[in-house]
Amino acid sequence: VLAAMAAERALAMATCTAPVNIAVIKYWGKRDTDLILPINSSLSVTLHQDQLRTTTTAAASRDFTEDRLWLNGAEADVGHPRVQACLREVRRLARKRRGGAEDAAALGLLSYKVHVASENNFPTAAGLASSAAGYACLVSALARLYGVEDELSEVARRGSGSACRSMWGGFVQWQRGERPDGTDSLALQVAPETHWPELRVLVLVVSGEKKPVASTAGMQTSVETSPLLKHRAEVVVPERLAQMMRHIRERDFEGFGQLAMRDSNQFHATCLDTFPPIFYLNDLSRHIIALAHRYNAHHGHTKVAYTFDAGPNAVIFALADTVDEFVEVVRRSFPPATNGDQFVRGLPVGSAMLPQELVAAVVTEPVPGAVQYILHTKPGPGPQLVDDPSQHLLGADGLPRRRA
Repeated sequence: VLAAMAAERALAMATCTAPVNIAVIKYWGKRDTDLILPINSSLSVTLHQDQLRTTTTAAASRDFTEDRLWLNGAEADVGHPRVQACLREVRRLARKRRGGAEDAAALGLLSYKVHVASENNFPTAAGLASSAAGYACLVSALARLYGVEDELSEVARRGSGSACRSMWGGFVQWQRGERPDGTDSLALQVAPETHWPELRVLVLVVSGEKKPVASTAGMQTSVETSPLLKHRAEVVVPERLAQMMRHIRERDFEGFGQLAMRDSNQFHATCLDTFPPIFYLNDLSRHIIALAHRYNAHHGHTKVAYTFDAGPNAVIFALADTVDEFVEVVRRSFPPATNGDQFVRGLPVGSAMLPQELVAAVVTEPVPGAVQYILHTKPGPGPQLVDDPSQHLLGADGLPRRRA
């Protein structure tokens, strides 16, 4: 019977999707670079996978001769230390779960080599948290492959710090933790994605290019050289985290928006306080910041709030009833070059007539073609299992499928 089972499981396969998350209280700086332990806690919003997701298929077979990895169709380095850390941790949990039971099929599976294929439906390394979605998805697919159901945010953290937050939907806190082994540096859900149904997210994509300084290198230079970063981690963040959780619980957009903008600004101030300084924002990012402040000033309260990760793309939070008008303001401020019909993607956006006094007060000097497109989305759920075999990224031979 065991031999038959082992033969049957000659190729085991699992596919998952995982979301991008955007921090509203930022994580920047590690106190342990191997275990990826942060110098401060952080808080994020998980974005909906209908608009932004990574899909990953993991397969194990006794016919595979080596571990292999494909990213967006091209073979990548499976020996990357962070990929290996995730593989090692999930396999360790799988062995622990077996409790030493001599289940031939299960043990066989753990001794097989794995093939992994991963695809994003958005630009990689452009400051859209692709590594967070990527590692959360890798860990989810491997865990499903090996039948592991443990707390997985700690494993995802070993791939990319912010990936631990992508293991949950809605509003998520990554606790800094105190233990040197990192076992208490975990992500916890503060509120599910259904908690604030009116909240919307607009990603203003200004550049799909790779950023000049990778986050990993940038944050370590900040830890070593920025006194402001130290003050931020020890004094500012703990208080802000408590405030932000309260704003989310109370669905207080004014408080949420103000704090998100202040925290984004302070994160970029620590980048400027780094020596030599790091510039993730560009002229266009600063244009968008000024536009948001003019728009809010015109309305007399916070109707939109920006946050920027380690890249120039703006993430704008707004309530559903503001989206149509603000998208039209962006369209007037940054007239689309050629892709007028493709300028707004994701969730539908209605048309809006702008009052003349709004245009006069807010739309100052249009910069044509500066924003490539706007992606309209909302908070969404954590990783999902894909049951449909036709959605696997690997074929029966364990190699990437040709995509139509």
